[in-house]
Amino acid sequence: MKSKHIIPSLSSNSVYLGILLALVGGFLDGYTFISRDGVFANAQTGNVVLLAINLSNGDWRNSIIYILPILAFIMGVLVAESVKHPRLREVLYSYRRSILILEFVVLMIVGILPTSVPNIVVTVCISFVSSMQISTFTHLDKWTYNSTMTTGNLRIASQAAYSAFINHNKEARTKLKEFLVIILSFSLGALLGSISTKTFGVRSIWIAAGVLIIAIILYHKDKGYFKSKIRGRQERGK
Repeated sequence: MKSKHIIPSLSSNSVYLGILLALVGGFLDGYTFISRDGVFANAQTGNVVLLAINLSNGDWRNSIIYILPILAFIMGVLVAESVKHPRLREVLYSYRRSILILEFVVLMIVGILPTSVPNIVVTVCISFVSSMQISTFTHLDKWTYNSTMTTGNLRIASQAAYSAFINHNKEARTKLKEFLVIILSFSLGALLGSISTKTFGVRSIWIAAGVLIIAIILYHKDKGYFKSKIRGRQERGK
């Protein structure tokens, strides 16, 4: 009798990993908007609009709280692209896992920082790691998606719904289901982030870090790192 896998696969494009990352993405936007000057960690479209509004009002001083997260977001994308270089990939062994670990560490540090630390420091850190997540985990199954913003996912889900119900496309039905799950996960994350931030304050970000550590452990297992270490120890013991 064959044993069944109880723990789901968490490859880089799996739906299960997408759910966890979408939860984190929604959580961080709710967290930063409520506790950090109404700035979005992930949705740079919102920051660009708010920047333009402040500039139109001549409010140059407040404009900086929107400029710096945008710059941090760009820097995160550049770093994520850099670690894909063949030489760095050999050193890191799994650059995707390294990105998740870095994001986890940053979120843990953010939760430790006292409330006296300027909000801009926190939003810049979160924007940086969020952009690396976006740039690194880009596919849901075989389709492109976004784990930290939902506008594009809504568009794709709507197109899939049309193909599924009007054209009776079976693949589109699968696509629709998966994207609806991601959209729901993002919304749930934003709700959880908002409620927990109001209840527990700035340290509620550790909840998002907890979700990430689950993703890291399961992704690590899926890639076979545990098995390779066990085999290595067995070979050395012979």
